Amino acid sequence: MAGLELISKNRCFDGEVRKYSHFSASTKCNMTFNIYLPDVALTNKEKVPVLFYLSGLTCNEDNMITKGGALPYLSRERIALVTPDTSPRATGIDGEDDDWELGTGAGFYVDATQEPWSAHYKMYSYMQLEIQQLIFESFSIDSSRVSIFGHSMGGHGALVLSLRNPGYYKSVSAFAPICHPSTSNWGQKQFTAYLGLNKDDWAEYDASELVKRYDGPPLPILLDQGDCDQFYSSKQLQPVHYYAGVLDADY
Repeated sequence: MAGLELISKNRCFDGEVRKYSHFSASTKCNMTFNIYLPDVALTNKEKVPVLFYLSGLTCNEDNMITKGGALPYLSRERIALVTPDTSPRATGIDGEDDDWELGTGAGFYVDATQEPWSAHYKMYSYMQLEIQQLIFESFSIDSSRVSIFGHSMGGHGALVLSLRNPGYYKSVSAFAPICHPSTSNWGQKQFTAYLGLNKDDWAEYDASELVKRYDGPPLPILLDQGDCDQFYSSKQLQPVHYYAGVLDADY
């Protein structure tokens, strides 16, 4: 496990929850993640499937692993869980900690192209390429059985990664995701800062636009949204736009 620094480990539901830190070539800073490994993976008796969970705004790698209640079910089904952080941290970018919707805790799972963010905020590459390869090389994981899910900003990330990588993920779930960031305050603000003003660039990270041109194998996606969610009511999430995109694509 070259490059991985073990920070902590705890026995839990016939397995272990481990926290690791590593230097990321994508974000050019130290990143942390948690991983739950059932005992069959810890002892290398078998390679297990893996779920990647993407958290939402202001969250970090600990939210799901400590609050989600998923571990007994993962243990029973012998599935690993990886919970990465939501952004680079302590990069030295001026103002990165000033606004909870931008910068620290708000990486939006894009590869930033605009200064000052472009030097570090490469969360799409980090999630799709770097951390997954690191997990496959370091643990007893079946790289042919990879799934992804997330909440809010993380739901947006799960949708984008799956739609841009046809056939890669075995299952995809998004809970109260930001479905059409190009048309909501949660999205326009971040895309302008990270990607600039060209809306064609925005579309590469917008699930409601990507689904219209999806060209891959059938991709069943669970999208769950409650109608009493204040961010649904304020039109930050807009799942109806995503559904309209599915219908337009006749998918």
